[in-house]
Amino acid sequence: QVQLVESGGGLVQPGRSLRLSCAASGFTFSRYDMGWYRQAPGKERKLVAFITSRNSTDYADSVKGRFTISRDNAKNTLYLRMSSLKPEDTALYYCKALSPNSPNVYWGQGAQVTVVS
Repeated sequence: QVQLVESGGGLVQPGRSLRLSCAASGFTFSRYDMGWYRQAPGKERKLVAFITSRNSTDYADSVKGRFTISRDNAKNTLYLRMSSLKPEDTALYYCKALSPNSPNVYWGQGAQVTVVS
């Protein structure tokens, strides 16, 4: 059974940092491309950062230079280091796993990040 469990969200002031984690189980994590997405209230879910099974990364323009995606295949865990947080970063953050050999996609349940003064 595939599971993705996000953690590390919370309430922070602008300019501060947070690190999200996504613990994966039920599949061969190292073979999957992984992504972080976010959804603000009333808005569509959007890609924040992406990392391939070969550790190539890509970022939304809005977070480049502030967010860093990484993975630890030994721990089956995906990370998102978020720095210089802004109120517009407030959203529910989801991790996503993409199968390398099928159209299957898996989502976590989300972690709330709220940036307020």
